[in-house]
Amino acid sequence: MTGFGLIVVFVLAIVLMIVAISKFKIHPFIAIMAVSLLFGLIAGIPLVDKKVDGKTVTGIAGVIGSGFSGTFSSIGIVIIFGALIGSILEVTGAALKLADIVIKIVGKKHPVAAIELMGWVVSIPVFCDSGFVILNPIRKALVNRTGASSVAMSFGLSAGLYVSHVFIPPTPGPIAAASTLGIGDNLLLVIGIGVLCSIFPLIAGILYANYIGVKVKADDEADSGAITKSYEELVASYGKIPSGVNALAPIIVPIILMAASSVVAMAKGSGFCADVIKFLGTPIVALAAGACLAILQLKLAGKIEDFYKITNDTLKTVGPILFVTAAGGVLGKVISSSDMVNYIKEHATVLSALGVFFPFILSAILKTAQGSSTVALTTTAGIVAPLLPALGFDSPLRATLACMAIGAGAMTVSHANDSYFWVVTNFGAMTPEKGYKTQTAGTLVLGVAAIIEIFILSLFLR
Repeated sequence: MTGFGLIVVFVLAIVLMIVAISKFKIHPFIAIMAVSLLFGLIAGIPLVDKKVDGKTVTGIAGVIGSGFSGTFSSIGIVIIFGALIGSILEVTGAALKLADIVIKIVGKKHPVAAIELMGWVVSIPVFCDSGFVILNPIRKALVNRTGASSVAMSFGLSAGLYVSHVFIPPTPGPIAAASTLGIGDNLLLVIGIGVLCSIFPLIAGILYANYIGVKVKADDEADSGAITKSYEELVASYGKIPSGVNALAPIIVPIILMAASSVVAMAKGSGFCADVIKFLGTPIVALAAGACLAILQLKLAGKIEDFYKITNDTLKTVGPILFVTAAGGVLGKVISSSDMVNYIKEHATVLSALGVFFPFILSAILKTAQGSSTVALTTTAGIVAPLLPALGFDSPLRATLACMAIGAGAMTVSHANDSYFWVVTNFGAMTPEKGYKTQTAGTLVLGVAAIIEIFILSLFLR
């Protein structure tokens, strides 16, 4: 099947998946895999590999296997190492120490704003998936430290990470989009405008987090009336709390390594030293370094004998997350292997009259369809690049606004085919149904707030 009918089938498939998970309580892994297979067959993906016009078209089994393994290879080990770091930070009391540092800086009355801003800064060099895993122990400690809503804190962290993920280089998506749009040599401008365009969605993120935190409760929800231990008692229960430097090291070192790698790549560095920096900045290697520092912290705390149990418990925790995340990768791969993206490209000119809203809508369609924000950014940039003059984006500044509009669409919306959705809902102790109300609806709010700001800026910036 091709054309508009395929779009209709895709929408029905997403509805079917949501109903299966929410209404009939089918496990997300089974629901996503079944819908992926069904959609792939209807979309015309062959049962087995076939030669078409001299090219080999991968069969449905190969597409599913590729989507599953691709997700594991991209973020699987990252999630494991990140979760292990988080577990050790919790066991040693380092997470509590970090929460205390944040509270002292921002104030106990603004934990959502604190975690959102922390996420926004961290996600500039780090993928939002990895950032959430890294910062989740701090989020949980802040929930227990302040009595804040766990759901509000989860979405606050998610929002902060997501905004910089789609707007601000050196995150790969914005860099790739900027290069495609012809402003790759003006990354400082892209960074500056990205920071500026973060204002509305960050404010909207705080407001929505506080709103949904009252409506939805997570499994790890803290009740402020039930928090009877004082901070001093909590510290005493852990024994010796790590210093601020030791507590920060397992988190800050991976971030520094990944940031350094991004800078070297952006500067097109070469040679042995550049290769070493790039290697150390690979997310898997960087988080492995963080895990080693966390293990050292465990040794200094006199709890190294618990390392085996901590590792075992961590693997049990992340197992379901990994498999559901991989299933989301399967759905994204099936969609990208169908003719739907090509159909959207072919009919892109119909939407060109929408001006700054055109790249936003197109990016949002692609994001919702296949799940990856980076894919939405890069694909939409490729479609929009030839249309920039017709859309009125005929200067570096205007082209940067187009890049921002694409970024706004690339976070609208995060749902079941997006690995980030499953990272946030699972680590945030939410069911998929609560995830739709929190992460999916919240990313819609973020995207709309962002495009409103971008539209306003487009009226003045030339």
